[in-house]
Amino acid sequence: MSTTDRSESTSPAGRSAGRVPLRDHVANSVRRYLGDLNGSGAENLYDIALRELEIPLFAEVLQHCDGNQSRAAEMLGIHRATLRRKLREYGLSA
Repeated sequence: MSTTDRSESTSPAGRSAGRVPLRDHVANSVRRYLGDLNGSGAENLYDIALRELEIPLFAEVLQHCDGNQSRAAEMLGIHRATLRRKLREYGLSA
């Protein structure tokens, strides 16, 4: 991620060239999920949310990188071994 990308994603307005920041999409999804609970409690919400974010994130980034795990890990800003471990954990490894 470039310095420009980083500052755009963390700017107070959080908007760049009409793009909605990822955090807004996440906030809307969490809000809908909590609304769907209809007053029921949720345990381990952090773990659930992290898993629900990581699975499509890894899948989409890998697809974007044509399956190249080294490029995907670099794009994600994580070590390739971490990506490989997470892919196995989520059943996404080839």
